[in-house]
Amino acid sequence: MRELMVKSSGNVFIDLGYSPEEAAILQMRADLMAKLRQFIETNKLTQANAAKRLCISQSRVSDLVRGKWERFSLEMLVTLATRAGMHVSLKTAA
Repeated sequence: MRELMVKSSGNVFIDLGYSPEEAAILQMRADLMAKLRQFIETNKLTQANAAKRLCISQSRVSDLVRGKWERFSLEMLVTLATRAGMHVSLKTAA
């Protein structure tokens, strides 16, 4: 049996059928969550230490590291990234 392969658009959320607007926001949220998880891992932070550093509860850190993206707004993720010392910026395509 041959599998049909479809080239990705570059945004998995568009590929899943979300509108371009919603897909852009979801992709930004996913990217920020990945960067925050990487920050926690790279700095070898426990969830308790990460919570202190990010000024959130340990249960929120747990949600973050488990990828529960539906529990974080884009605004909250930008806030957390800033607290982690990251510079958050938006690149736009021409």
